[in-house]
Amino acid sequence: MTTLTLHLHVQPGAARDEIAGMHGERIKVRITAPPVEGRANRHLVEFLAAQFGVPRKQVSLVRGETGRLKTVRIE
Repeated sequence: MTTLTLHLHVQPGAARDEIAGMHGERIKVRITAPPVEGRANRHLVEFLAAQFGVPRKQVSLVRGETGRLKTVRIE
């Protein structure tokens, strides 16, 4: 099984969901969900699963649950 680890800079509350290029050493991802009660994290996992064509259960948040800098693992 191949594992991919992504280091992200996430911007919640954006106008649309998109991968927006680089932000320093991290991939910048804009998502529409607000950063309230974990909604942004759940939406990020759903968005990445759709982008990579994998089930949601194969995308996990490794680090950064409460901040914009996140590490995500995709299996």
